[in-house]
Amino acid sequence: MLFIENGCIQDEPERDFKTGLRKIAMIYKGTFRLTANQHIMISEISTEDVPEIKRILAKYKLDNLNHAVLRLSSSACVAFPTCGLAMAESEHYLPVLIDKVEKISEENGLRNDSIVVRMTGFPNGCARPYVAEVAFVGKAPGSYSMLLGGGYYGQRLNKIHRETVSDPEIRAILKPIIKRYALERLEGEHFGDFVIRAGYIAQTISGKEWYDNMGGEGQYREAAAAA
Repeated sequence: MLFIENGCIQDEPERDFKTGLRKIAMIYKGTFRLTANQHIMISEISTEDVPEIKRILAKYKLDNLNHAVLRLSSSACVAFPTCGLAMAESEHYLPVLIDKVEKISEENGLRNDSIVVRMTGFPNGCARPYVAEVAFVGKAPGSYSMLLGGGYYGQRLNKIHRETVSDPEIRAILKPIIKRYALERLEGEHFGDFVIRAGYIAQTISGKEWYDNMGGEGQYREAAAAA
């Protein structure tokens, strides 16, 4: 399995992913499989090809999985400048945001814990934000709706927690929630389940309930938080 952040295959300084994959394709007789999380799986490798493929992966730094699990679980749509419908950055901004949220997670001992974070630059939802544990949907440059409470396995819709947030607000909201999650989660409890149990957001049982109780629950409602 190759980690391709946000599915972006291109050559960049210190990251010649496109060239590396081309080199593998030149000697490879198996198949490249694209995963639903925007990564690549190299399958049906013959035994004699394994050493050479590993050498190429290492040369072009395609074998690097030394990332916090939060990053490995994130994905974004392409948004600007490719998508004509985009209203905010996504593919270029999410890695920057993940850098900041990773620090919060690591401060709380969660480096090896997966939280599904997704971002799109437009409400169409190409990166499946509406089933992520934490999601951001672009509304305008630098402005996003923030959603919480999706199912870790994609089995439950999330719900709008804040209608409009910017980068500093995102970090200010997530920092205490992540800290509390680290301290109070149940055995095996995923982040999306925790924010529902802890009262940050109402559970969405079916699609027709998506707008019910949006904006947070109780003391965590948007209006109460702003007061």
